Amino acid sequence: MPSIKKVLTAPAARPAEGAFRQLIHTLGLIERVMHPYFAQFGISGSQWGVLRTLHRAEGDGLPGLRLTDLSDRLLIRPPSVTGVVDRLERAGLVVRDGSPTDLRAKQVALTPKGRQLVDRVLAIHGKQIEAVLGGLTRDEQGTFHHLLARLGHHLEGLLARGAADIG
Repeated sequence: MPSIKKVLTAPAARPAEGAFRQLIHTLGLIERVMHPYFAQFGISGSQWGVLRTLHRAEGDGLPGLRLTDLSDRLLIRPPSVTGVVDRLERAGLVVRDGSPTDLRAKQVALTPKGRQLVDRVLAIHGKQIEAVLGGLTRDEQGTFHHLLARLGHHLEGLLARGAADIG
């Protein structure tokens, strides 16, 4: 019986299938590598995504983001964002307040404790990312980035045309 590694890395009869399977496998490995990294800070990868997105919004001069804006920026469904925000709020890392422009909407913002945690993670985050992508040369990392950006643009086009369900 072939090993799992061999099955996952063997090219498929159709190159697109093999590339897609390898992408999914690699994403799973990245998640497994990053899980203990984020756990040392007491957060999950999903929580980091919310914290980092709020931190970037602050850098852009926004005091916080509505849950729907967080959902859009993270490309995840609103109920999933709500669950992550609930856990971050219980941990004292974010606060939810009414939006000054929409009384029905809640705006999520970092607390000072949340900001300190983001700063602690960012202090070593670059080294972690370099370790994760260390299997590629600097030039390969640039090519990889370019290919991922191109694929992302293509997928956005499929979604815009409503062609995601090609059958």
